[in-house]
Amino acid sequence: MLKVEQFLQQFELFGVNLGLEASLTLLAALDHPEHHVPIIHVAGSNGKGSVCAYLSSVLAEAGYKVGRYTSPHLIHWCERICINGQPISPDDLYRVLLKVQAAIDPKQPSPTQFEVITAAMWLYFAEQAVDMAIVEVGLGGRLDATNVVDRPIASIITSISREHWQRLGDTIAQIAAEKAGILKPNCPAVVALSTLPSDAQTVIGQRIKALSCLLITPRSSQPLATGQVEYDGIQYYPPLPAAVQRQNVGLAIATLFHLKATGWNISDHNIINGIEKTKWAGRLQWCDWKKHKILIDGAHNVESAKALRDYIDTLNKPSIHWVMGMLSTKDHSDIFKALLQPGDSLYLVPVPGHSSAEPKQLVTLATQTCPGLVDCQNYQDVFAGLDATRCEENNDKKLVVLCGSLYLIGDFLAKTQTPQGSE
Repeated sequence: MLKVEQFLQQFELFGVNLGLEASLTLLAALDHPEHHVPIIHVAGSNGKGSVCAYLSSVLAEAGYKVGRYTSPHLIHWCERICINGQPISPDDLYRVLLKVQAAIDPKQPSPTQFEVITAAMWLYFAEQAVDMAIVEVGLGGRLDATNVVDRPIASIITSISREHWQRLGDTIAQIAAEKAGILKPNCPAVVALSTLPSDAQTVIGQRIKALSCLLITPRSSQPLATGQVEYDGIQYYPPLPAAVQRQNVGLAIATLFHLKATGWNISDHNIINGIEKTKWAGRLQWCDWKKHKILIDGAHNVESAKALRDYIDTLNKPSIHWVMGMLSTKDHSDIFKALLQPGDSLYLVPVPGHSSAEPKQLVTLATQTCPGLVDCQNYQDVFAGLDATRCEENNDKKLVVLCGSLYLIGDFLAKTQTPQGSE
């Protein structure tokens, strides 16, 4: 993996550049590999990664060769580009990255890191002749580097909330307009409009009408006494906890039903098995820490924090110990309001290698936000914070949760799990 890391580091200094010009120029130099890749494009504030995971798992179960492109990665870059659930090998990723580099015009401004890895994704999926690529938007939608295909098989918008407002706009309507930028004329749009904020409903609904998109609206899902969930006759055991996942599965199944209706060979059995086999690391995932179970989750914005708290409340643990780190760009106060309750304990840590919020400042904010905290301290790193929870004591009554940033989760997993792939 070292060669890949070192190669991509050279593009870090070019930051984030929302716009399609650089991507289209680069893809033209590569002979437009994106034209040879059928895609389902997925945007949204939360849930888009889970929807991508469900779709790719079911389509692979149905016998198709399925590419999946998601970001960010948790441990290594190869996770972003998968075929049938298997990450691209470090050697193959390095090989396609070199092809991308050779296509860059040195007389023009350099593409960004995300534009380079996205171009590598298109190139690899075209080379591998995937039957379908499930492509997650990186940031926003309209000006995201993934938004270069004119006729997606379907476009999915999962949810809208106030996030990345520094780049997408300060209002829900502005953010919704950016997400709706992935919709294409006369192409299917899979959206649960009624679940979106009213301003987002208006903006996205108007965009769907203006583009004459076929609107595919998911049906509601119902939990059953058996522990299964039923969606329009499909009964499955949910692989990921939390009620919000029922909506994500609904979006995936609605999309799959549309594919079936247009000739894709997908059985109900494929759908059930594919959903139940879905794995999505770093989201409501149980991990071992010093022989005790802890819960890890990205929970990097307000809506995902609410979903995490809702799930935790179902566990009926009397003592909640949070180990948290957050980026400087996040809504710290609102995330604390969503997560913290009197009687909780909070251990704040930095997010390594990124623009981290200062833990000492977060201590002050957290105690102001939730004065009833039993304990609130800052620590030098995630492992010191976890040690401070003393998770081995009264473990049946205590829940330790590591959350606040996918980058923090990735750093934890990278340092506690066996590395995948080597060079």
